Amino acid sequence: MALAIAVLALAAMLAVAAWWALGREGAAARLQPAAASDAPLLLFTSLPIYWGEAPDLASMLASKKKHWARAAIEERRGLRPLDTLEDEALGEERDLLMIQPRPLSPQENVVLDAWVAAGGRLLLFADPALTEDSAFAIGDRRRPQDVVLLSPILARWGLALEFDEDQPLGERGVRVGGGASLPVNLPGRFLDRDGGRPDANCRVDGVIADCRIGSGRVVAIADAALFEAEVSAARRGALDAMLTRAFGR
Repeated sequence: MALAIAVLALAAMLAVAAWWALGREGAAARLQPAAASDAPLLLFTSLPIYWGEAPDLASMLASKKKHWARAAIEERRGLRPLDTLEDEALGEERDLLMIQPRPLSPQENVVLDAWVAAGGRLLLFADPALTEDSAFAIGDRRRPQDVVLLSPILARWGLALEFDEDQPLGERGVRVGGGASLPVNLPGRFLDRDGGRPDANCRVDGVIADCRIGSGRVVAIADAALFEAEVSAARRGALDAMLTRAFGR
């Protein structure tokens, strides 16, 4: 019995390794050597940034109100929302903004990892305790993701996300370079973790992790308070600084 279990465990490990490898080869074949200057920024989020909170699709489409972050990003470049990372969703684009995403499927984990390693650039906001209010009750699928659940892909990149439950509630600023201060509220913190892919190299500084993954890059922030609805010059400045850091424009 013990031998049979060991054999099954080994087979499962080999299958997972093969899955990651197949995903990497597929992404490398699709991703083009260079992105056009007018290429859109892909957006994958559970927050009401591209579409506002609304009780139904008709109300959502009829709304004229635009989130300040969407307006600020669209001053720089086009924005294309995604509802999945599977199959051809990422296509040949090189830049992806993920803000408090829903949990990824196993296939989405593989696709995202392969896309980044092939040269993709990801700016990720992953909040372990979202503080922004929502019009929808807990359990409603329209409600933003309260607690980010990305352990598999973070572990793949040699990261762990921790949360200090004893920290005080309240917004504070974290310096992110370029004279900008990033607003955070009940943030998490990143830690180095063994067992990631061998070509992952991360510089971890508490709330922020900056990683080289194969030919690509991930800039991750363990908070999403930046995207709360109340706009300010400081918020716009911090968003601009993070977009420039991750994508260079």
